[in-house]
Amino acid sequence: MVQLKVELATLPAMRVASALGFGAEPEGIAWDMIASFAQEAGIDLVDKDNVTFGFNNPDPSPGSENYGYEIWLPVAASVVGVDPVQIKDFAGGTYATTRFTGLSNIGRVWKELVAWVEDSPHSFGPDFCHCLEKLHNPLETDPEKYVFDLYLSVRTS
Repeated sequence: MVQLKVELATLPAMRVASALGFGAEPEGIAWDMIASFAQEAGIDLVDKDNVTFGFNNPDPSPGSENYGYEIWLPVAASVVGVDPVQIKDFAGGTYATTRFTGLSNIGRVWKELVAWVEDSPHSFGPDFCHCLEKLHNPLETDPEKYVFDLYLSVRTS
């Protein structure tokens, strides 16, 4: 087993455009909404400075193939939401973070990151529900070439 490389990072407070998809594959639904919104707002998602964060909302439930996935795109104060995309304020915080490649690895890496926090001097943070996924190359067509950073809220003291 490869040793997970984990760093602590502080995410700043940010204003985000939020798109929520729901169904058997809600990531694509949410992505289509945020991509359409970004295009209309003149935000270039190819620009490496324009990152997105995603997370399950709500989590999958036993016995159902449906769940939700929410994607956040940080935006300027002048940007206005257009239904179904809403504008939200994220308070920021301290996160344990790790990077990996390949969508097929996401479940395993999340479990390893949770185990890392459990075995560390840190505890889970107040925003434990926001287990954020940052996709570095959202226009990549091969899911096994996706590069992710995972963010898990922690308390450091």
